[in-house]
Amino acid sequence: MQLPNCATLLLEQVDGVLHLTLNRPDSRNAMSLAMVTELRAVLAAVQGDLSVRAIVLRGAGGHFCAGGDIKDMAGARAAGGDAYRALNRAFGSLLEQAQHTPQVLIAVLEGAVLGGGMGLACVSDIAICQQDAKFGLPETSLGILPAQIAPFVVRRIGLTQTRRLALTAARFDGSEAARLGLVHFSEANKAALEHRLAEVLSQVRQCAPQANAQTKALLLGAENQALGPLLDRAAEQFAAAVSGAEGVEGTLAFVQKRAPTWAAE
Repeated sequence: MQLPNCATLLLEQVDGVLHLTLNRPDSRNAMSLAMVTELRAVLAAVQGDLSVRAIVLRGAGGHFCAGGDIKDMAGARAAGGDAYRALNRAFGSLLEQAQHTPQVLIAVLEGAVLGGGMGLACVSDIAICQQDAKFGLPETSLGILPAQIAPFVVRRIGLTQTRRLALTAARFDGSEAARLGLVHFSEANKAALEHRLAEVLSQVRQCAPQANAQTKALLLGAENQALGPLLDRAAEQFAAAVSGAEGVEGTLAFVQKRAPTWAAE
């Protein structure tokens, strides 16, 4: 796998984990079109490589992401409505792609988690935040809409809470994010955050990579696919998995009371 060269991202691959850091700290990692393009290229590069077991997404400089880049919006203003539309839709495409990446996507959230940053948090499989992180959907206070973000927030925390947050632009902390179900873990400080991340990655490594990828697709499909056909396909996948390499190894490891090969890596 060849990762692309990136100007707005830091990339580090360690022990089957791709650490992907948004790296525009001077703007609190505001999401520029260049960053969106680079994120999509990185996700495309790892799409078929399950030696990458997890992707850890975080921000540099003490913030996750403060939302969209106002400079990009100003540039689009000069080009007219089509440029606004393309800029906005590009971010929605990133959210779709991130949600469906076969690897386990883990969001580590500190500082500002606003607008598009909150959208990215909502497409993660596992979200870990620091309690003093600041979440919110500020778009309506700026006279604009959380157009691409809203559907993903609704799926994450439900329509009622999303209406409250989007229509008030209210800010809230990590404890409230955990109560809403936006994040899974809210930690008191940086050390606890890193400890929790290490624990989660250790748990991910216990799971077979192909089984995880197929399970993730199955769970996402449960949202919008008809139940009967979904269960039919799931039965076929189960039968193939039981007799496949991971199923055989997992069963044998259990009988032999040892770790399977993917957990021993």
